[in-house]
Formats: sequence, structure tokens, C-alpha cells
Amino acid sequence: MKRREFITLVGGAAMLRPLSVLAQQPQQMRRIGVLIGLAASMDVPVAQAFIEPFRDALREAGWVENSNIQIDYRFGGSLADLSKTKVSAAELVALKPDIIYVQGLPATLAVRQLTATIPIVFTQLIDPVGFGIAESLGRPGGNATGFITWDFAVAGKWIQLLRDLMPDLAEVGVLFNPDTAPYAPGLIAAAKEAAQGAQIVECRTHDDAETEAVLSTFSRERRRALMVIPEPFTNGHRDHIIASCARFGLPAINSVLGAGDNGALMSYTFVWDELIRAPVAYIDRILKGALPQDLPIQAPRRYELIINLKTAKALNLEVPPGLLVRADTVIE
Repeated sequence: MKRREFITLVGGAAMLRPLSVLAQQPQQMRRIGVLIGLAASMDVPVAQAFIEPFRDALREAGWVENSNIQIDYRFGGSLADLSKTKVSAAELVALKPDIIYVQGLPATLAVRQLTATIPIVFTQLIDPVGFGIAESLGRPGGNATGFITWDFAVAGKWIQLLRDLMPDLAEVGVLFNPDTAPYAPGLIAAAKEAAQGAQIVECRTHDDAETEAVLSTFSRERRRALMVIPEPFTNGHRDHIIASCARFGLPAINSVLGAGDNGALMSYTFVWDELIRAPVAYIDRILKGALPQDLPIQAPRRYELIINLKTAKALNLEVPPGLLVRADTVIE
């Protein structure tokens, strides 16, 4: 072999070798921290309901757990003690993941207070601007963006549905725990604007006994109905609230997760799987270089109305045909 041919061959091999080695190297492993604020552990049903659509959406976006993405899960605490939420947030921030995906207001606030640099994508929030998480919905600024459950105007929709059900409606009780629903005033204000002559009465509660006492008193007069604000307390005490409304014969619109399928008369809320999956598109974009401050905060694309005719019958209520036609799901 001539010297020139030998140099050319060796040089060509040297040029090709790094490309070959590079092609064989595994894709860079990225890391996501996930704080599920509405569940105390992986075994809680709401945690499983969160994780399954989240993982499915990640796979569809090309992110496979333990292949090119590592996921560290942490969980929130009880309603009475949010110290676990704060500890879980601190643990995730200490891991220095590429991004943190967080559920719920207390968990988002806990993470946001600990880092201004790690990108945060949130879901199931209300009023992120009012709570200082973002500068505006269109341009969040800072390191956090995501998806809200609704804006305050949804309370007007809840009131209108009650009025459609009961045209002679005189009073609407608004059930919530002031310690766990700091955004209640905004929803109550929107409810009053939509009341059209009906009186709005605040029904505050802190535990099951107080809920029963409040609903027992409120239900004594006719032409009354209840609006349950979805928030950590009413989420955790959903079944007791539904049972209390049934026991006291009180019509209610209860948009807490799963209420419509578990005996509530009416529910108008976001579609769970869609709200959990949608933020994965933002997670994907941020992992590929996008900045949270440039991704607008979004609302759910779709809400669904559920009406339970079995509950209506038990309450001796006739649901107007026009309202039934508008329902996405009718439970008979």
C-alpha cells in the first residue's frame, strides 16, 4: 500500500470513528420532579389517577421512564398539616431536576418559594396571578407556567345551572373551608354577579360535624340550593358532603373531582385526564429549550356537565328537558 493511500485510510477511519461512537452512546437522561399535592402517597387512588395519564402523555411525547427520563415522585400532606408538602417540595428542589411538575396550589406555592430557577409546570390551580406565581396569564414571567382549572367566572356558570334547574331559586349556599380555599372570595363575588336576585349565603366549614350542622340549618327552607367550591377540604370530604346533601334533601352542584359519579346531583368541571395530560406538552417544550416565562398559562379545553337523575328523583326534583340535553353525561 502506498504511503498516501495509507494516510488517507487511517485519516478516514479517524474521522468516522467518533461519529460511530457517538451514535452508540445512549440519549442523555433527563430528570423530572413530580409533586402530587392532592395525595399523601402513591397508593392513594387520586395519585394513580394522576400518574397513569401523565405517563401515557410522556410516552406519546417520546419520553420513556428509566430510558431517557428519570421521574422522582413526592406527595403532599393532610389538609390540617401542610408540613409534608413543604418537605416534599424541598426534597425535589434539592435533587436539582430539569423541571418540576406540580399539582395544586399549596404544592405549587411550596415549590415556587424554594426556587426561582428550576422550571415549574403546574396543573389544577386557580388565580396564579393573584397568588404571585405568575405576572400574567399571557406572559407568566419567572420560572412557572401551566394550566388552571378555571377562572372565577365559572362560579357564574354554576349559579346559572342551579337557576336552570330551579327557576324559583331564592338562596344559594356556598360551601367551603376558609382555611383551605383562599380563592373563595373571587368565586363568591362571581356567584353574586350571576345570582339575579337570589341571595348568596356563605356556608363555612372546618370539619364533618360543622358541615352537617351548617347544611342541616341551611336546608330547612325551600327554594334553596348549595354550591360546593372545589378545594382541598371539599375534595377530601367529598363523599360526606354528598351524603349530607342527600340526608337533608338539599339540591347541590358539586364540581369536586368524581362527585358527579358518586351521587352528586350536578357537576360541571374540567375533564381530569385532559388537564393532567395537557401540561406534558409544556414539559416537552421546556426540556427541548423553551422558557416557562414564554409559555402562556392555559385553561382547560373542555368542561363536562354531569347530571344524576337518581339523585334528582330522591330529591323529588324534575330536571328540565333543556338542561338534560346540555348534559355530557346523564346518570340514570
